[in-house]
Amino acid sequence: MKFPDELDSLCTLSIIEPIVQEVFELDCKNKLEEDFLDNLEIEDKETKVFHYARISKKNFTVGQKVLLQHSKLKFFPGKLRSRWLGPHVITKIFANGAVEIQSLKTNNTFKVNDHQLKEYRKGFQTEHIEIMYLEDPIL
Repeated sequence: MKFPDELDSLCTLSIIEPIVQEVFELDCKNKLEEDFLDNLEIEDKETKVFHYARISKKNFTVGQKVLLQHSKLKFFPGKLRSRWLGPHVITKIFANGAVEIQSLKTNNTFKVNDHQLKEYRKGFQTEHIEIMYLEDPIL
């Protein structure tokens, strides 16, 4: 008759209760991790949609003047150097986003990605600028 008494002592609440509590805590922790990962995925998707909506589409045409990004820019010597080379003229546009451009200075043609180009805008006309000389104020 000792056998049932031993079994009862093994199955007391003092032994089972911490095990159940630990399993419950692990289950809660797993649910929190799943919720966190789900929220992280949703936030990533929303961030991508937000940024992709603000990327401006570049529409280039053949014969348009563009500036080419200087990709081999050295940062320390001459930091204030312009990052853009040109102007160049677009001679051909490919379907995959590549653009063939021709340099106006050297007449060399080469292919570049359209992400490395930006529209060339002429500067101000210097002919119509009025010069005003400042005088010393009279005290």
